Amino acid sequence: MDLLEQIRAVVGDGGLITGDDVASRPADWLGRTTVEARAIVRPRSTQELSDVMRLCHAARQTVVPASGLTGLVRGQSSRPEDIQISFERMRAIETIDPVGRTITVQSGVPLQAVHEAVAGHGLIYGVDLGARGSCTVGGNISTNAGGNTVIRYGMTRDNVLGLEAVLADGTIISSMNTLLKNNTAYDLKQLFIGSEGTLGLVTRAVLRLHPAPASEATAIVAVDSFEQLTRFFTLAGARLGSLLRSFEVMWDSYYDLIGIQSGRHQPPIPSGHKLYVVIEVAGTDPQRDEALFTEMLGDALEQGILADAAIASSKAQRDAIWAIREDVEGQIHMMTPGIAFDISLPIAKMQDYVEGLKAGLQAACGADARMFVFGHIGDNNLHIVVSPRPWNDQSKQAAEEMVYRPLPTLGGAVSAEHGIGLDKRTWLALSRSPAELALMRQIKAALDPLDLLNRGKVLGGAA
Repeated sequence: MDLLEQIRAVVGDGGLITGDDVASRPADWLGRTTVEARAIVRPRSTQELSDVMRLCHAARQTVVPASGLTGLVRGQSSRPEDIQISFERMRAIETIDPVGRTITVQSGVPLQAVHEAVAGHGLIYGVDLGARGSCTVGGNISTNAGGNTVIRYGMTRDNVLGLEAVLADGTIISSMNTLLKNNTAYDLKQLFIGSEGTLGLVTRAVLRLHPAPASEATAIVAVDSFEQLTRFFTLAGARLGSLLRSFEVMWDSYYDLIGIQSGRHQPPIPSGHKLYVVIEVAGTDPQRDEALFTEMLGDALEQGILADAAIASSKAQRDAIWAIREDVEGQIHMMTPGIAFDISLPIAKMQDYVEGLKAGLQAACGADARMFVFGHIGDNNLHIVVSPRPWNDQSKQAAEEMVYRPLPTLGGAVSAEHGIGLDKRTWLALSRSPAELALMRQIKAALDPLDLLNRGKVLGGAA
């Protein structure tokens, strides 16, 4: 019996996709490419995946995990000789503990489903991002996803209490901890969070929850300099403290293009300013929290820190503000062809970096080259989208060089929240020392000596 028939015996007919049906499935969230793989395996449980991996290990068969396909670094890309592991049949929400504030789920559960499941218990899950409807818990864990509320709740790593994973040889590592405090030697779950499926395949997780806020308030404000932006960030932090949930910044290049020129939105404040901030608070006392928020904004206006401000007075207005910040479709429409970058660096270095990058891009890639910038700022994260003109391999390489090369001297990193995948593996050495990379390879060799898990991703090609 060949390998695929052995796998079929484990997962059933519905768990194995072969032949032309493989190529009929999308390989990315935009549907621009289709899957290239020997087969697609869809296990229903940790045990099924374990049995599949034992078979693949014995046959020296490489596997590539795939979840919501919303990753932006080609971490889920497979080759014709690979078997893709899809978690689409592992979508069970197993338990919710409203007292201990945890939820236990299988890795294929969409992020939005987690939010909806815990809402009825007066709880929230702290990780939130624009792809919430399609990205999955397992994908978020494997990439250590960030999002819009990191400044309040942290990255995915900070919101995972326990997990279960299958190693390359089929061994199940079950560390389904539900405790906030568990200091019993090595925290093995951290090996799998952010390792992009190269050390093990996450199948289940225990997520930390928080009480749902009783109050929320959202505003969009404008400032006329980066110095005023940092003053506003400092003021908001000092006056709002733990109420501050989001602090999302859009440079004028982004706001003008997406918020106004695209025609997709009704801009809540006019163009003509340098930077725009979506600021949001969440707390426990509606009257007090709203008063603190509006008072802080009023003082910022009086002090000349803010040039303009608009506070959302309804859910529809809040959604309209966030729609500008999260308009990925608009970004694609206005900047295709283009390259999306996800980097991090100290706040104080951001403006000089952005200005230097813009000047360098136009000098190297033509005056018609486009660039816009937005990001989470408070957690050091910038998203940069570049559309060189003309669009060719040379201009793309030049753009990458200009984005990544300055980061080491600025104390930055080539990836803030999207991971490494295939796209950034040759740049990883800019953000990690030789000793760190050597230790990472030792860990990879110890857990996956045959290099069967997501071969070539993350460490492949890193000097």
